[in-house]
Amino acid sequence: MLKDIPASARPREKLLALGPAALADAELIALLLRTGVVGTNVLQLAENLLATFGGLAGLLHTPPEALERVKGLGPAKRAEMAAVLEIARRSVAGELAARPVFDAPAKVKEYLALQLGSREHEVFAVLFLDAQTRLVRLEEMFRGTLTQTSVYPREVVKRALELGAAAVILAHNHPSGAAEPSRADEYLTQTLKSALALIDVRVLDHLVVGHGQIVSFAERGLL
Repeated sequence: MLKDIPASARPREKLLALGPAALADAELIALLLRTGVVGTNVLQLAENLLATFGGLAGLLHTPPEALERVKGLGPAKRAEMAAVLEIARRSVAGELAARPVFDAPAKVKEYLALQLGSREHEVFAVLFLDAQTRLVRLEEMFRGTLTQTSVYPREVVKRALELGAAAVILAHNHPSGAAEPSRADEYLTQTLKSALALIDVRVLDHLVVGHGQIVSFAERGLL
């Protein structure tokens, strides 16, 4: 339990004294967990969880059912962890819906990292934007295997028309962790760009999400 840790080292006291940025990832998770298990205090439990699930992003993206196997994580704790991630997603999405994405390129990357960063399978998503390049909706349109996904341009075009989108940002993850675009990624981008141009929808970027890194086609001059 937190009370078993010296007062000066307790995450809650440290947060109140120094602010949340001063806490390590394990300390933040320990605040959510509140209690450990027999033989393992809450900070050790938090550190074990981070090591098992690949750090903070991996842990927060882990499905609740996968956490059921972890001793000490009951339904309440699993629900709290899922709620924290959803709050973060909705907060960033709200910001992107309120102002043009050109005003917040870092927020776009943050949002996609939250959505796609720790998926075990490849996911192709599209951020549909209005005429002021504000977020209308993020949709995960296609899912594939660990190595590839099948993307159908006609489905992207159809959805853009249904949502009245004026522009899109394409995104997909690389489960291997490396964010470097492949030749297939480049070909797909050009195919989608040509298809969407027929309905006057611009492709502003294609972002490849890896583990801790996001590569932008626009920044690379690949659009």
